Amino acid sequence: MNNNDDTGLIQAVEKGDHGAFATLVRQYEKPIYNVVYRMLHDREEARDVTQTVFLKTFENLHKYDPERKFFSWLCRIAINEAIDSQGRTRPSTEYEEQHSPEQASPGDDLQRQELHDGLEGALMTLNTDYRSVLVLKHIVGMNYHDISLALEVSEKTVKSRLFSARQKLAGKMKKEAYL
Repeated sequence: MNNNDDTGLIQAVEKGDHGAFATLVRQYEKPIYNVVYRMLHDREEARDVTQTVFLKTFENLHKYDPERKFFSWLCRIAINEAIDSQGRTRPSTEYEEQHSPEQASPGDDLQRQELHDGLEGALMTLNTDYRSVLVLKHIVGMNYHDISLALEVSEKTVKSRLFSARQKLAGKMKKEAYL
């Protein structure tokens, strides 16, 4: 969905069309949940925070600037809520199940799961500034410009944080003998 479609839906919501908001939620629920989950690493908390994100989005829709990408604005709300949530709860060590291709051997599956668990664990040790740029760039697939809008920092800051985050993550992975 492009920003013009989003703007049309937002205008419809502001005119009282709640079905238009439901369309926005359906469109962005999974990507926002993914961002929040990667920040918190707790499924239940991510579900709760995702609901809060959409509630706050609905309440603050009048503050949205149509000159910006809606998804970037939504990501900013999601990251803020995830950070706020971390102050209220402690992240769990629960990991999502990974489905492997049928042709993979059990040893490959175990090795892949161990690497995944190590990467997720290392990601959770990073501070939120580093974790948020990694999630937005490598999980969500946003470009530098959109990340800068979502995080409300310059593109230069995004690049710097991303470089530092990758270095720290690689160091943690090497320390744990995953790389």
